[in-house]
Amino acid sequence: MNAQTNVKAAKANILQGINAAIADAMEADETVIALGEDLADPEEGGVCGVTKGLSSRFGDRVRSTPISEQAIIGAAIGASLVGFKPIAEIMLMNFTTVAMDMIVNHAAKLRFMSGGQTHVPIVIRTMTGTGFASGGQHCDYLEAWFAHTAGIKVVCPSSPKDAYGLMRSAIDDPDPVLFIENLPTYWAPADAPEKGYRVPIGKANILSEGSDITIVGYARMIQEAMPAIAKLKEEGISAELIDLRTIAPWDRETVLASVRKTGRAMIVHEAVTPFGAGAEIAAVINEELFGKLKAPVKRLGGAFCPVPFSKPLETAFAPQTADIVAAAQALLAQ
Repeated sequence: MNAQTNVKAAKANILQGINAAIADAMEADETVIALGEDLADPEEGGVCGVTKGLSSRFGDRVRSTPISEQAIIGAAIGASLVGFKPIAEIMLMNFTTVAMDMIVNHAAKLRFMSGGQTHVPIVIRTMTGTGFASGGQHCDYLEAWFAHTAGIKVVCPSSPKDAYGLMRSAIDDPDPVLFIENLPTYWAPADAPEKGYRVPIGKANILSEGSDITIVGYARMIQEAMPAIAKLKEEGISAELIDLRTIAPWDRETVLASVRKTGRAMIVHEAVTPFGAGAEIAAVINEELFGKLKAPVKRLGGAFCPVPFSKPLETAFAPQTADIVAAAQALLAQ
């Protein structure tokens, strides 16, 4: 077995993929910097260690900040305007609300307001996801808020390779990118990325081809959907699984081509169902393919309530593999 084969067979987790992407980008470009709470060593590289070892390697280009989301985003925007490519971490996605004005009224709009003369090449890393009983103020998926704002790209990886490739693409991008990380999937091993690998922003990935139903998801819902696909196959149902990877702009062409083939579609996400990303995708499918649909488009998401602290209630809040299987079966019965 040659060295190249060994590299391809190597395993990593999402946490390691993000760490490697930031390290490789900082190695290649001295304008790449990182800032956020407790990012620098010896504070273990953030609450989960995503940036562990980076300040030891790159010095003050990786900086721990005060506990102030406004300061973090404000400093990142300012640094971007004088030639840097900041990677700013907001520890938990719910805390982006503290810096909402700077994100949606400054970072997202400066290019437009300057007539294209000013770019804001910042990456905003943030973490979320149910599964650790951390309560309603710590694990919301708020991607639809930002996808609704013109000027911000929103990405959400579900594998180490995609985490690495999307991070490298986000750092390269001249505009703001919100990079959403799912805490419960951080440590799940999968194929490791190769150095320099890129995932184009706005391009979905077909993980499993099928002919009976299209299932569209992202982040942890991909982990729930994969065994659901296998279960449906045992029952003779051929499901196509699309990992969206980018929420805004989402890959309309890939999704529409799949639904045109299968005639049935379900969008699954951890965010609450009303007004979520699934609603936008369902609306576009309905507008473009109404005459070709064999059943109404199904949205499967979280319950319309704050995420419960109780572990059993938290588990019931977000879709699980069994919910995906049941929803797909119901669509096929129509």
